[in-house]
Amino acid sequence: MTTRLTSELASRFATIALGHVTREYPNHILHGLEGPEDAKTPSKLHPVFYGSYDWHSCVHGYWMLARLLRLHPEMPEAQAIRDLFSTMLVPDRIAGECGYFDRPMARGYERPYGWGWLLKLAAELHGHENARWGAALSPLTERIVQRFRDFLPLATYPVRVGTHYNTAFALRLAADYADTVGDTALFELLRATAQRWYGSDTACPAWGEPSGDDFLSPALIEAECMRRLLPATDFGRWFDAFLPDIAAGQPRTLFAPASVSDRSDGKIAHLDGLSLSRAWCWASLAGTLPETDPRRPVMLEAAHGHLEAGIAHVAGDYMGEHWLASFAILALSETE
Repeated sequence: MTTRLTSELASRFATIALGHVTREYPNHILHGLEGPEDAKTPSKLHPVFYGSYDWHSCVHGYWMLARLLRLHPEMPEAQAIRDLFSTMLVPDRIAGECGYFDRPMARGYERPYGWGWLLKLAAELHGHENARWGAALSPLTERIVQRFRDFLPLATYPVRVGTHYNTAFALRLAADYADTVGDTALFELLRATAQRWYGSDTACPAWGEPSGDDFLSPALIEAECMRRLLPATDFGRWFDAFLPDIAAGQPRTLFAPASVSDRSDGKIAHLDGLSLSRAWCWASLAGTLPETDPRRPVMLEAAHGHLEAGIAHVAGDYMGEHWLASFAILALSETE
């Protein structure tokens, strides 16, 4: 991929995120009310992650800021990020977030997408320049880890859609946390679940891609999940059987960026995110192959085409602007 995460691009994306992680409205709340006393504003429900249109987008906005601060600690926005984290990632505010998750009606809240992103944020803060940020988040992190431990044994089937309910994406993000902090029991649970759900999948047709509001490729994120969780040799065998015709550019549906007809429509705007997440997956998967593998240039070309198609539209309309940059940073910083 020719686009690189320069300090200038990092500064641009940081400015975008700083403009929305504390922007309370517009807001899309998925909130179960047990009584009239539960009818509250977003910031009353969520003392930290109330911005960015919805809870999960706010979480991965914080992740992106943490990642950019680590990679470019001298950028002009660095001090604003530090000030934000020191104000918001504090015990009393996190206690409010924990209280929300402790509500009986919140058992499945943000499952699994928001769970995965919260652990991705925790992984990024682990060993960061200010240990207090990750320490403050830890009570919420522990709750989300327990959510995974409780839920995965009960989940007989995966969810293969290209939106928030996709289970492979959540496993993929959670694996980074488990690996970073050395939680081998959690990592083994994630691995065993991935093998149970996806281990026998072969000759993926990908004929249903893209759906009209996908921001994930069900095929590619499944492959990226397995790459992250399986030993390299096991993954190589699985990948060869799962997408056997990559060298011939098949399934063709995985190689062409989606057309986006209306970026003011939040669902249609998801398709820009599909381009960015596909770029991340294609590049990451290509990195497992030797230089001489005929699939490698095909996959890297697909990664480049998808990245350029998506990154041009990170900003402009708030329906995309409140979240797309995070997926651009996945593509730019997870595969370099």
